[in-house]
Amino acid sequence: AVLAGFQEVEDNLAALRILEEEAKVQDEAVRAARESVVLTTNQYKAGIVSYINVVTVQTTQLSNERTAVGILGRRLVAAATLVKALGGGWDAAAVARK
Repeated sequence: AVLAGFQEVEDNLAALRILEEEAKVQDEAVRAARESVVLTTNQYKAGIVSYINVVTVQTTQLSNERTAVGILGRRLVAAATLVKALGGGWDAAAVARK
């Protein structure tokens, strides 16, 4: 039981490390996509590209942002699971009283 507890803690620590790296990479992808939207919108306003190009880069931006939110959600779950594995927890009744 003790070894299983240590394994659970280690698994969650590893998951948090991996998800942190994924989040960094995804945040850079979101930043690049936002920049691409600005550039493509300016090109559209200048008459250089069609509006389909703007919509395409906006779709990419939203997809990247959605992925980033998904990673954040997985990080939160991993953090809560780590707290539980370490013996922590929360009392819903105590939260309701505050």
